[in-house]
Amino acid sequence: MNYQETTNWMFNQLPMYQLQGASAYKKDLTNIHLLAEHLDNPHEKLNCVHVAGTNGKGSTSHMLASVLQEAGYKVGLYTSPHLKDFRERIKINGTEISEDFVCEFINTHKTFFEANDMSFFEMSVGLAFDYFAKEKIDIAIIEVGLGGRLDATNIITPLVSVITNIGIDHVQFLGNTLESIATEKAGIIKPKIPVVIGEYIPETQPVFLAKAKENKAEIYFASDLISETYPSDLIGDYQEHNKKTVIQTFKILNEQTNFKVSDKNIQLGLLKVVKNTGLLGRWQQLGENPKVICDTAHNKNGLEIVLKQIQKETFENLHIVLGVVNDKELGEVLPLFPKNATYYFCRPNIPRGLDAAMLQEKAQQFALNGNTYSSVTEAYSKAQNNSTKEDFIYIGGSTFVVAELPLNKEF
Repeated sequence: MNYQETTNWMFNQLPMYQLQGASAYKKDLTNIHLLAEHLDNPHEKLNCVHVAGTNGKGSTSHMLASVLQEAGYKVGLYTSPHLKDFRERIKINGTEISEDFVCEFINTHKTFFEANDMSFFEMSVGLAFDYFAKEKIDIAIIEVGLGGRLDATNIITPLVSVITNIGIDHVQFLGNTLESIATEKAGIIKPKIPVVIGEYIPETQPVFLAKAKENKAEIYFASDLISETYPSDLIGDYQEHNKKTVIQTFKILNEQTNFKVSDKNIQLGLLKVVKNTGLLGRWQQLGENPKVICDTAHNKNGLEIVLKQIQKETFENLHIVLGVVNDKELGEVLPLFPKNATYYFCRPNIPRGLDAAMLQEKAQQFALNGNTYSSVTEAYSKAQNNSTKEDFIYIGGSTFVVAELPLNKEF
């Protein structure tokens, strides 16, 4: 199979949360242990930092990788989901895994995958570990896919565990209270492995403290320990918390491991995240006059911060291109959106995308008014046509809405 055929097979034939939702979620780690053994346990050959959290884990992972690259290390980066191409998930020093490696890996192990009913995510994690081990990287930043305790990445023993924050999201898998979600995320805390907590609230701090004590793991609350940060090319307001998390993580790496990172490395790494890693879709500007911003924030906690940042902007009229997936708790997120905006409702082009008319109907209950469009592209085009130079356009609601935008286009 060529690359397109290979990724089509991965996407269409096996369970994949990105497309299917709840039916793709595995309830234990049996399969990933089986796959790791089949691959000769490549994860055991890696130095890792493990990153979980409701929001910010992608940005934090890319920041960590960028800084380590500035320090001269060969850095593997595993994240999810991708926006444009599957290979975005697996990078070394910002360069995506080759199409040939993906094809060879899948073709070589396809019979095993089919015989053992491997999920899309399990295959992807196995591919990343195998690739990083064969390329003899110095260190890997491994982002949790969903939750923590039962995530396929949770077979690693990292140098440091990182949990960015806890918010209400994916309740069908992780529970519908902050404590239950924190318990799932805290599942990445390992015996005697230090853990950095980016943000905490009264409901989640006791969960983290108890799990750390149980595992005799040193715990560090970055928001209490780090007062000042450095500028970054990731300019969303929410990045301030992520930067503190990153700085605290490097304090631990410097003090407790053989990895050494200077303040200068941190400064340059934070300034060059996009250049070093290729991260896209975080408060990313796509145009000016009118100013156009897209962001992948998709749950209550993330959207609260992004929508507050929009209100800091100066504009005459606000245009919001909005699409969501069908398991989104709309009663939680729609009240956050401003009523004094024109809405362009659309459906992201994946099976889980919520029909635009259904989104419009629900939005109208919260006095959010606008028309429906057949695609993200059509909605964005209409917003541009309706805007003056003094207006502001925001595009978001889902990672999959942002994925359909021209993210690499210079304005």
